Amino acid sequence: MIARPEPATQESLDLKPPEFTRGLSLFDSIMVVVGAMIGSGIFIVPAEMARQIGSAGWLLVAWGIAGVLTIAGALCYGELSAMMPQAGGMYVYLREAWSPLWGFLYGWTLFSVIETGTIAAVAVAFARFSGVLWPQISEDKYLIAPIHFSPGYALSLSTAQLLAVGVIGFLTFSNTLGLRYGKLIQNVFTIAKTGALGGLILLGILLGRNSIAVHANFGHPWQAQGIDSLGGGVTAATLSGLLVAICLSQTGSLFSADSWHNIAFAAGEVKRPERNITLAMVIGATAVILLYVLANIAYLVTLPLEAIQHAPSDRVGTATLQAIFPGIGASVMAAAIMVSTFGTINALTLTGARVYYAMARQRLFFPFAGKLNAASVPASSLKLQGLWAALLVLPRTYDPASRTWGNLASNLLEYVISAALIFYVLTVAGVFRLRVKRPNVPRPYRTIGYPFVPGLYILMAGAILVVLFTYRPATTWPGLLIVLMGIPIYLLIGWADRRRDAQTSKPRTIRDSESEN
Repeated sequence: MIARPEPATQESLDLKPPEFTRGLSLFDSIMVVVGAMIGSGIFIVPAEMARQIGSAGWLLVAWGIAGVLTIAGALCYGELSAMMPQAGGMYVYLREAWSPLWGFLYGWTLFSVIETGTIAAVAVAFARFSGVLWPQISEDKYLIAPIHFSPGYALSLSTAQLLAVGVIGFLTFSNTLGLRYGKLIQNVFTIAKTGALGGLILLGILLGRNSIAVHANFGHPWQAQGIDSLGGGVTAATLSGLLVAICLSQTGSLFSADSWHNIAFAAGEVKRPERNITLAMVIGATAVILLYVLANIAYLVTLPLEAIQHAPSDRVGTATLQAIFPGIGASVMAAAIMVSTFGTINALTLTGARVYYAMARQRLFFPFAGKLNAASVPASSLKLQGLWAALLVLPRTYDPASRTWGNLASNLLEYVISAALIFYVLTVAGVFRLRVKRPNVPRPYRTIGYPFVPGLYILMAGAILVVLFTYRPATTWPGLLIVLMGIPIYLLIGWADRRRDAQTSKPRTIRDSESEN
């Protein structure tokens, strides 16, 4: 007797699951790089850098050093992205070069603070500058007044916080609709923000340039003035103090130029990733660094260094436009920063979720985050990232002495800047390690200037790390603690996996995200 076949069901048809769509061209990829890098930092951090360094010439040198590090990093990452053109970026590189633990620790830190914290902080900046145009949007106009849960911390919901949460929610939702929506928003706002920054540069150099600022800043470009103490009585007035000041100032410049590698997170959606990711990182990073140096020149020919050092709320870009267009400069700058930060939030939202997707595919994150929706994007990963970023908007910090409020997300980011730099150093060192560990793996692109370029990066970044841990222990060691908190979580995940596999009598198989998608 021949058995009759069971009626076909949707499950039995073994439908092919959604796959990533390679919809990002080289131009789109460059727009992601530029869009992720240019936020609000370039309009603010030169003030603190100027207070640390104290001279126009060395301020430009500090930005040049940040440029060398960024471009050298991009050249090194290019080799890794060409070898491993799959979703996940640095998570994949650290995992393959060193161990799954290192990959997980990066992914853990990225989700807990780096990516989500940056999204939250940039969203708050968007809302804060919106308040310049619409005063009803403010961090002190509360829907829910601060609820203290310790002397220095509270939870609140102001109109500014509500707008920040709304922006995160909107861009998270739009990215769940498909890659074409995310890249459309990205391209439009990156072009707009690049144009706005270019306009500020031209206005500063052509209209703002004045003899008073030029003489004050470039009459004696290497002479320190108005400098802050760097701790322990050290200042930029001495050669050793100057080297310390330049290293400390890199927290501002490197933070402003960060996220240049985020396009590698979305490698699974880039056309010809073995070629275009490298080109996008190098072209995008070079263009942004050039714009940043020119922006600082525009500030320096428009404002004396003292005015830059003491710009209200450190808003150097606003002070520059105010000097050129008294009365309307603040509004124009606020609109420009709103455009800039909106594009940055979208770029970070689009790319960051791909890392958690890659982790989930290897059973190192919530399983539901490792699935694509009908639009071929990791919607669950996007939603989880957006939810955590929105929650990070709500906690506030409070200084009883000055009675001033801050945002916890900004503090957390300050803590993990050094930790992020450690991951960068390890990733660049992975170029050396993989040349030995996997010499026969095809490398469509090899690091230009190897071994000098990666070696230079490691030496320069290592020197900055030593200075940061020595002179800024209050903000560096907590970041390291956040990273180390991931170790017990990793061990717990491994224990749960072994227990589940023992119960099902199935050996664990690590599935690469790209091999299945």
